[in-house]
Amino acid sequence: MILRGQDIYSSVDESSSTSSSDSETSEEDHPIERAYPYDGQLLMIRRLLGSQPHDSHLSQRENIFHTRCKISDKACSLIVDSGSCCNCCSTRLVEKLELTPIPHPKPYQLHWLNEDGDIIVDKQVKVKFSIGNYEDQVVCDIVPMEVCHVLLGRLWQFDKKTMHNGLTNEITFTHKEKKFVLHPLSPSQVIEDQVQMKMKREEEKKS
Repeated sequence: MILRGQDIYSSVDESSSTSSSDSETSEEDHPIERAYPYDGQLLMIRRLLGSQPHDSHLSQRENIFHTRCKISDKACSLIVDSGSCCNCCSTRLVEKLELTPIPHPKPYQLHWLNEDGDIIVDKQVKVKFSIGNYEDQVVCDIVPMEVCHVLLGRLWQFDKKTMHNGLTNEITFTHKEKKFVLHPLSPSQVIEDQVQMKMKREEEKKS
């Protein structure tokens, strides 16, 4: 849950806000590009996710959309969540990849309910990333988040007119006249990434 200004935003099941309609756009309109998670060792994240994904016959039922993207030839964690009011990237990502921040046109206070005090968000950064053949650039607010490197929220979903399949957890949209289907990481892959990030964090502490 995020408190921004006087408004409260809560992460809820995306299927309630971005679920596919019964009458989907015909697949004949655009060729479909299926974009699978980028394969590579993740850039480190400070802390593991608090909630563990579930591997079961229900597969993606209790999981938000996790994938890996490529940024500056590095594998990075990416989450799509309709509960976020903005697109964000982690302070750690900006520092590790030496990205160039720009002043935020409308600075604001962001309150993470699991942290003490408000955070002043006054910088943004342009993030170029790719997932399979899907290549894009998104302006993200820079925040000290630890759950992932990049979080695409309602802004990205609105701009791309995304459709979310609540059963498979796939996200469909059109970009530059091509239809893309983003496939999520499996629950076991998410766990593997968390273990990998924990090991890298411990190595950094020792160095």
